[in-house]
Amino acid sequence: MTINDEVFYGLLLAVAGFLFSMILTPFYTHFAYKYKFWKKQKQTTVDGKALPVMTKLHAHKFKHVFPTMAGLIGVVSVTVVTWAFNLDRGQTWLPLVGFLGGALVGVIDDVINIFGSGRGAAGLRGPVKFFLITVVGVILGWFFAVKLGWTTILVPFVGDFEVGAFWTIVIFAFAVVATSNAVNITDGLDGLSGGLAMMAYAAFGVIALFQGNVMLFGFCLTVVGWLLSYIWFNVPPARFMMGDTGSFALGAGLGVVSMMTNAFLLLPIIGLPFVVETASSLIQLTSKKFFHRKVFISAPLHHHLEAKGWGEAKIVMRFWIIAGVCAILGIFIAATGGAI
Repeated sequence: MTINDEVFYGLLLAVAGFLFSMILTPFYTHFAYKYKFWKKQKQTTVDGKALPVMTKLHAHKFKHVFPTMAGLIGVVSVTVVTWAFNLDRGQTWLPLVGFLGGALVGVIDDVINIFGSGRGAAGLRGPVKFFLITVVGVILGWFFAVKLGWTTILVPFVGDFEVGAFWTIVIFAFAVVATSNAVNITDGLDGLSGGLAMMAYAAFGVIALFQGNVMLFGFCLTVVGWLLSYIWFNVPPARFMMGDTGSFALGAGLGVVSMMTNAFLLLPIIGLPFVVETASSLIQLTSKKFFHRKVFISAPLHHHLEAKGWGEAKIVMRFWIIAGVCAILGIFIAATGGAI
């Protein structure tokens, strides 16, 4: 295929992902309301402390029923489109399974949140989610290193470094776990994580395209297509939340894609907003634990900005702009640093 054919192929998959998601959304909405997929508001932090600031900021969202687990729309759309039109053992099997593996962890968490009661109603405990997504990362990392034979890591402007199968599996698992949790942490405002993930997938899709990985490019654009549909319904005021089903699927898939493009070290640049959001949460937890004081009014950063008086739409749009700049910068580094 020529470059024009390849781009057209990817755009067709993006359109397919978008249209299929738009068709599925009314069915999800019907079942979400019929079976009461209501999101329970989080009341405590991971260390068991109260969340008075965030509870107050988002009280208006929980005055009425607010469905979650809308990530199921994307899971079905991306899976069907990829399986039907873009399945390839070398390029799309692994990111699709990573996407589904992350979604499975998220579904378990969302189901407990929706239908659970008592202390466990908030969902899976943090260590349990961490363990499950780590298992997903290790299994996929083993396949990547042993079955596909990828055991090098590219350092931009320096070159490829042979790290061996063991460290490849470790790095792969870290990419999946870190990115899954980062997207999940960022999923706190209407349209925020969806827009940021869309920018990141688009950037890695462009990198894959110029590497000649056309089907991987198509996978990334399929996800972009779903996210365009999701954002249509999720811009403030949101109709529903993607839940952990969507955020863990997006994060795990993105981690896999970064490894498949040999651009793992570009992930913190392309996904800089996710890094900043996660870092703000870690800083807050560390400061509270060891110094018994808060650095931010509320963490992660988007909640701090909310508490400072920034409007939700303003935060989301500015984060999207930053994500767009980071995506362009990541592509530039990939092009000049040897990844393309």
